[in-house]
Amino acid sequence: MSTELDKTFDPASIEAKWYAHWEGNGLFRPERPDATPFTIVNPPPNVTGSLHIGHALDNTLQDIMIRYERLRGKDALWVVGTDHAGIATQMVVERQLEAAQDKRTNYTREAFVDKVWEWKAESGGTITGQLRRLGCSMDWSREQFTMDPHFTKAVLKVFVDLHKEGLIYRDKRLVNWDPKLKTAISDLEVETREVKGGFWHFKYPLADGVTLDDGRDHIVVATTRPETMLADMAVAVNAEDPRYKSVIGKDILQPITGRRFRIVADEHADPELGSGAVKITPGHDFNDFDVGKRAGIKPADMLNMLDAEAQVVQTADGLIPAEFLGLDRFDARKLVVEQMKALGLLIPHVTKNKDGEEQEHDAEPRTIQTPFGDRGGVVIEPWLTDQWYVDAATLARPAIEAVRSGAIEVVPKTWEKTYFNWMENIQPWCVSRQLWWGHRIPAWYDEDGNAFVAETEEEAQAQAGNRKLTRDEDVLDTWFSSALWPFATLGWPDNTDLLQKHYPNDLLVSGFDILFFWDARMAMQGIHFMKDVPWRKLYLHGLVRAADGQKMSKSKGNVVDPLGLIDQYGADALRFFMAAMESQGRDVKMDEKRVEGYRNFATKLWNATRFCQANGITGSQTITAPAATLAVNKWIIGEVSETLAALDAAMADLRFDAAANTIYHFVWDSFCDWYLELIKGQIDDETKAVAGWVLDQIYVMLHPFMPFITEELWHAQGDRQYELILAKWPEPKAAVDAAAKAEVEWLIALTSNLRTAKNELGIAPGAKLEAYLEAPSDTAKAAIERNPAAVERLARLSAIRFEAAPAGAAMQIGVGTDVFVIPLEGVIDIAAEKARLEKAQAASEKERDSLAKRLDNPSFVEKAKPEAVEKAKADHAHHAAEAERAAAALARLG
Repeated sequence: MSTELDKTFDPASIEAKWYAHWEGNGLFRPERPDATPFTIVNPPPNVTGSLHIGHALDNTLQDIMIRYERLRGKDALWVVGTDHAGIATQMVVERQLEAAQDKRTNYTREAFVDKVWEWKAESGGTITGQLRRLGCSMDWSREQFTMDPHFTKAVLKVFVDLHKEGLIYRDKRLVNWDPKLKTAISDLEVETREVKGGFWHFKYPLADGVTLDDGRDHIVVATTRPETMLADMAVAVNAEDPRYKSVIGKDILQPITGRRFRIVADEHADPELGSGAVKITPGHDFNDFDVGKRAGIKPADMLNMLDAEAQVVQTADGLIPAEFLGLDRFDARKLVVEQMKALGLLIPHVTKNKDGEEQEHDAEPRTIQTPFGDRGGVVIEPWLTDQWYVDAATLARPAIEAVRSGAIEVVPKTWEKTYFNWMENIQPWCVSRQLWWGHRIPAWYDEDGNAFVAETEEEAQAQAGNRKLTRDEDVLDTWFSSALWPFATLGWPDNTDLLQKHYPNDLLVSGFDILFFWDARMAMQGIHFMKDVPWRKLYLHGLVRAADGQKMSKSKGNVVDPLGLIDQYGADALRFFMAAMESQGRDVKMDEKRVEGYRNFATKLWNATRFCQANGITGSQTITAPAATLAVNKWIIGEVSETLAALDAAMADLRFDAAANTIYHFVWDSFCDWYLELIKGQIDDETKAVAGWVLDQIYVMLHPFMPFITEELWHAQGDRQYELILAKWPEPKAAVDAAAKAEVEWLIALTSNLRTAKNELGIAPGAKLEAYLEAPSDTAKAAIERNPAAVERLARLSAIRFEAAPAGAAMQIGVGTDVFVIPLEGVIDIAAEKARLEKAQAASEKERDSLAKRLDNPSFVEKAKPEAVEKAKADHAHHAAEAERAAAALARLG
């Protein structure tokens, strides 16, 4: 028995009901032990996170794939979980403490970590509920967390094994140091901003009375960071620069510290840039670090002038004057400039005012690309510390080969070049972080600083003998653990049945923005530890941007809340928008009108089902297409077969837009607009069976995109043996009937062309007209003779005469090779209509040509606001189309 549907489609009333039913009955992962596996892992969102529009895109695409493969009978597993998000989570809890006039350092490490776990239990994982609202059919029964005990076991094993193989090591190097969070962060967590700053020029005196060939007793150096001169250890010049050849190897006396150091030859010094001489501070600049090493300065001997909060501390040689100690780095900058100026060693920047008078400034104004921590929000300081590193270059080689060989297919393929470029130039990966929340590094030190790496303290003690050991304070970079996601979530290092069946995963869906954060690291770790790729295919989608193409950001106020869109239009509409707009890696422009349009599409299907119910059309009992004798039924069955083939092809190629548009046009155009109209008034038992079957095929094909409404309608159409989520993917086993297709498409073309012509000539849509068809084609004759009711009701033709038309004003309509002549005497005022059309044509042509002239003007295109140019282009296209329409209508009138 079918269930009568409400008159109005209300998404909210069905979404919570069906999601709870699916999850509560374990339908996201039915028992299919013998079925072919299909596996996806979700990019684990931060436990601190909430659903943003990027998550909505990413997870919608994954859910479409998992529902599609589940319907195709596979053992479809979508691994779900959250990431402990070291820095982000610690920041959240520390902010809570600050709000209560408390701070982390008031607690022991263990007590603070307990507080983080308390926060997770109470507030963490908000996003998992929000993913449910989106309709994500994840296997929640196996929900993972990167700090779960089994996951920690995997993380420790990976660290220890890589260390044994020499692929993890401790080294003194420069890191990106966040002085606010007081931890190292990776290059990928640094964002570059433009900051207004200065470019200072200073004189550095040569020692021992040495002079340049031109007689000067100093070298000029320029810098954007004067404070770093407190830890200078060299000046570099180019070996081929004739100005400095004679002083290479000679000494400089640094004016403020009195430190003595050499002038070295290095390619880093560009003779064409500034003075061609560069001050070198190897402990506080990445380029200088490399120059220092080439000059023979060991990292252990490089001077460090800042503490963890970026305040000045004494260097190892004790040469920084006392007045600088304890100053913030930017206050130290001001004092350095003041002292160099007082010593007469600052070379002023000279400009001329509007009167031509010279004016002196301490520095040349510069806009400087400045690194900021993406979470701490302060300027990053290159800082020399001992950290743990992964030999990423060695791990990257097999991951590069996997993409080159096709073992990993990257879609779209254009991303391969970016992947190779980054992987082939990859730097050592700093994996230690100075935090309390996270996987603590499994290393212990004796009193001499020797490190003992082991999975447990007992094992480390066994290595160290009776020596007293202290545990490393640091934790691992969050991305170190999430790199293990495709196999640690399946039970590794234990050799579980789940791991054997579902590794490698089949597909990873990821935003391109985490290609290096996460995807590349999974490829490296997966291949190294599992001896196989983590996934066969990597699909990289674009970003969701604001309607004007700008990147969304809170500061711009253009962030769109997906939950708000779900509240307003329903999850199905948002999901369908995401699929229809996702075009292989291109960015998605947010368009709320389109979301509203897809809610209307859902309403269209709802009303179509209500129409079917009112006419006794219920759910089908067959997978294969029912027998059909009527052309309209043969045609719609063929349309199902063609739609299914196009849909499967699009899904195989991960063309989400093509897949969504295929099913959209079939439902809206072929089924609702034409089939239901064609069968009105003549719904016999055959038609009931065919229409009910077609509706079922629609529900199944549309289900991956719009799961809630399709499940509701599936059950409304009668008693079902199973839920739609577990239905069988369509198998019509029906060929396209060419004659039926030609007949029905001829009828559709006749109706469409007539409607267009009536609209152009201002004839009322319901007006019934007479038509003459002197030499009908076989298709025309068959279509007209077999479908007289449809011709009259849809095309609004009261009669079609197979003879020549009488003389007089008429319009001509082409349908394939057939040409209809429709007399217009008495239907419209021909002369008035011609005059109206000529006037409209002239007005549109005038506007079109005026806009074309404006768009051809380079000064308008270059100087006008982009939105003004876009509007002009749109208006031009509109008026060009209107002019063509009027011309076509005039041609019809002869």
